[in-house]
Amino acid sequence: MSPCTRWLLVTGVRTATGCFVVPMATGMSLTLCFLTLRHKRPKAKYILWPRIDQKSCFKSMITAGFEPVVIENVLEGDELRTDLNAVKSRILELGAENILCVHSTTSCFAPRVPDRLEGLAEICAKYDIPHIVNNAYGVQSSKCMHLIQQGARRGRIDAFVQSLDKNFMVPVGGAVVAGFDDSFLEEISKMYPGRASASPSLDVLITLLSLGASGYKNLLTERKELFAYLANELKTLAAKHNERLLDTPQNPISLAMSLKNMNDKGTSAITQLGSMLFTRQVSGARVVPLGTSQTVSGHVFKGFMSHSNDYPCAYLNAASAIGIKKQDIDLFIKRLDKCLRQCRKEKPVEVVASGAPPTTDEEITELTKDLTASLHVEAEDLD
Repeated sequence: MSPCTRWLLVTGVRTATGCFVVPMATGMSLTLCFLTLRHKRPKAKYILWPRIDQKSCFKSMITAGFEPVVIENVLEGDELRTDLNAVKSRILELGAENILCVHSTTSCFAPRVPDRLEGLAEICAKYDIPHIVNNAYGVQSSKCMHLIQQGARRGRIDAFVQSLDKNFMVPVGGAVVAGFDDSFLEEISKMYPGRASASPSLDVLITLLSLGASGYKNLLTERKELFAYLANELKTLAAKHNERLLDTPQNPISLAMSLKNMNDKGTSAITQLGSMLFTRQVSGARVVPLGTSQTVSGHVFKGFMSHSNDYPCAYLNAASAIGIKKQDIDLFIKRLDKCLRQCRKEKPVEVVASGAPPTTDEEITELTKDLTASLHVEAEDLD
């Protein structure tokens, strides 16, 4: 049994029969799965895809030569969830034989939550349609892995793909393709053309041997605990600024805080906040304004980045990913609080719209102290 397969068993998918490392990121690895299915279903031209606003997911289907059928999510409370009735309706409309597969997602940005994998897996089993799962961030989440395990137990999941860098903290450029049928996994692996670098396999092997099972489990436990801490801190901060933490209990990695008050000032105020955070070295958070449209490979997505045509409010995302530390959260909350306070002062548009970096002596001194503290923490970890 390979080290990666053993790690998948440790993290919750206990009936997975195997996996292999691909020297490509998640999007192209998904494309490889779709191209393999082409030989099994030569008449198929459609892929059913519950909407998630990440370009690589959409492009993976286009690159493979198939037509994505976008299934819009349904709003339940604050959460965006899978519309199983719409999936069934499109299957009956298009014909099961014309559908290559259902392409579902586990890990995602709130307020979208993981797809209803059990329901989708049951539908796929009923209509004999393959099911490929984008599990990009999911290995670090016991909830995501449990969803895959339950989906395979109750219905059909042919393969699930996860990113190496997002789950194992190695350099970008690798993915793990796993599944419950060794013969299908072998077909996918043989579809890869030519030779490739062994670096992704070597990186993950060294990392897993270095951490060991107990070390990796400790990181997973720490991430889970810090997710609760981040949620509490973000909820407190939101209340302070007359906003609220959106209620998305089904999302185990990502959180969202409303930006309703800023939205009253227009889209530029929302994007300004994102720019201010980025120039203050907060690169993980993202702001999502209302009414943004974007065309991806000829398809127009209304409300792009919000996973919905008309989500009720603008919001800010933050996530607790593997490797995060309490100091990271404290520093993020501190800088977000300061940026929100500065935005409320309504500075001239030409100053704040650019998200200009701090220029006062006080701000520069503060950032220097923060950076020194971060470097000190990292040095302690290395020791």
